[in-house]
Amino acid sequence: MTQKSIYLSLLLLLLISCSSKGEEESIYTPVPANLEIPELFQQKLIAPVIPTNNPLTEEGITLGKKLFFDPILSKDNTQSCASCHDPKNAFTDDTRFSEGIDGKFGTRNSMPLFNLAWNFDERFMWDGKELSIERQAFSPVRNPIEMHSDWKNVAKKLQEHAEYPTLFQRAYGTSKIDSTLVTKAIAQFERTLISGNSKFDQYLLGKVELTPEEQNGFNVFMDETRGDCFHCHGSDNNPLWTDNKFHNNGLDETFADIGLGAVTGDPNDNGKFRSPSLRNLKFTAPYMHDGRFATLEEVINHYSEGLKKSSTIDPLMKKANQGGVQLSDKDKADLKAFLLSLSDANFVNNPDFQQ
Repeated sequence: MTQKSIYLSLLLLLLISCSSKGEEESIYTPVPANLEIPELFQQKLIAPVIPTNNPLTEEGITLGKKLFFDPILSKDNTQSCASCHDPKNAFTDDTRFSEGIDGKFGTRNSMPLFNLAWNFDERFMWDGKELSIERQAFSPVRNPIEMHSDWKNVAKKLQEHAEYPTLFQRAYGTSKIDSTLVTKAIAQFERTLISGNSKFDQYLLGKVELTPEEQNGFNVFMDETRGDCFHCHGSDNNPLWTDNKFHNNGLDETFADIGLGAVTGDPNDNGKFRSPSLRNLKFTAPYMHDGRFATLEEVINHYSEGLKKSSTIDPLMKKANQGGVQLSDKDKADLKAFLLSLSDANFVNNPDFQQ
């Protein structure tokens, strides 16, 4: 074979290779996906936050869901994201502290996962230490109390898996798997976890009526002289039912866990934690960052007569000197009835969010 013919043969092989690669990439062009935004959210909220470097696609969401429920992310293949963020509990845990793969327990209650795409503050976790959903999904894998693995090992297991290389190819145009793509996919799935169909949502849309107890409970919630709850948790004009900010809500006089202060380094932030959404309280017990309250009655009693003063207690805790807002037994019961009306059974039973 002459040198010229060898050159032509190599050129032909190169063209075939490029053509095949182009065909493969065209086959796996991801399909853009849109969030299913509840009617009330469309009326009262601005558009959700979707980063330009991780747009939603059908393939990315599918991959993220599979990864979320797969224990392959943990060191010994026994624990998945869903182990601590269970769909039936509105993507939290029903124990005070979640147990990691080595039988160790953390010191905080798992936060529920829903409506994350409307966290415009873009600080995540109880203490705000993670600045995006993608970063929030990154930390549990290498946390020694949670999955106790490392990303190099996780990427290797996924790379050797029978399905994952193809799923990553379809979602991201490459079969080479790394932590960045894994967390991007999980974040895509988590952004689809939208809860917006509670009884109170239906009431605001004019489709159902509240009971007298629920209505009085809402009045207590909004009344600055009684419940005074809306400053931190929003109102009927804020269907997220949280301000997504950080407050010291009078749990302790001194702090075993300083929360936001450990992240910012500012002593004025000691004892501050994110205000969680009041949605789905029926499913998310126990309550507070450390799960100290087993029931809603205990939570309400804390704000009624259990506030403890400290140097950083939030000014919104106006009646801390009296121990709290001093609710009557009826107002306590009605406030609980209202809070439970914010629970969304369709969300916890949505088959799109199940394994």
